[in-house]
Amino acid sequence: MAMIKVDNLAVSYGHGHDALRVVKDVSFEVAKGETFGLVGESGCGKSTVLGALAGRNKNWGGSVVINGEAALPKRTKAQLALQQMVFQDPFGSIHPRHTIGRTLLEPLEIHGLDQRPERIAQMLQDVGLPHNFRYRFPHQLSGGQRQRVAIARALILKPQILLLDEPTSALDVSVQAEILNLLKDLRDREDLTFVLVSHDMAVIAHLCDRVAVMQDGVFVEVTTKQNLLQGTVAHPYTKTLLDGSKGYVSPRQRPDSAVQRPG
Repeated sequence: MAMIKVDNLAVSYGHGHDALRVVKDVSFEVAKGETFGLVGESGCGKSTVLGALAGRNKNWGGSVVINGEAALPKRTKAQLALQQMVFQDPFGSIHPRHTIGRTLLEPLEIHGLDQRPERIAQMLQDVGLPHNFRYRFPHQLSGGQRQRVAIARALILKPQILLLDEPTSALDVSVQAEILNLLKDLRDREDLTFVLVSHDMAVIAHLCDRVAVMQDGVFVEVTTKQNLLQGTVAHPYTKTLLDGSKGYVSPRQRPDSAVQRPG
């Protein structure tokens, strides 16, 4: 059984004659433990797909099934806990006046979970942050540390799915590699399922098993990581994206601790 099954997902903004159809009847499945990528230029609809999956965007049609259960535009608390989201900007997604401890405590309070201090301490350890960071504020952390906090907040409810919206694009190049490797380790250890949105082929090739290439709200091609690395793709737009990213190095040709970028 697929962890995520989407059929004919369509998303519009606005109403009536003024409605703008941003996502146009896309369908895909994501297996348990798989990382499925959505790649394409800005404005193609990939983040909108993620928003519909997360329940943030409620104006959609089609069918979404999460872990065997139909997901309606309005989700139950249990459905929301099953999948969590990590955003592009780690500073903008964390309350600037809350300590890190308070940020991690909030979802535990909302969902009525117990052993809160122990859960917070364990989650900080899991993302590689010292225990005393719970007393710090976001402005006292680096960009990479803030993104680790955002990942900890997403994982503290023990979801099975992480929805990742450009999780490294706001970070320095050296820090991007650390966050990608952290996500990969967490995925393997916790048997998580990822849906990753990116415009960066190097990030996609490092983390994803399969990737859907989006253009103007539709999937023009769904292909494998291996096909991307070998350049054996079918659609002209996919080939254009690959040509634009010439210079990135295959993960098989570099240490796991490094992700080199397109030149």
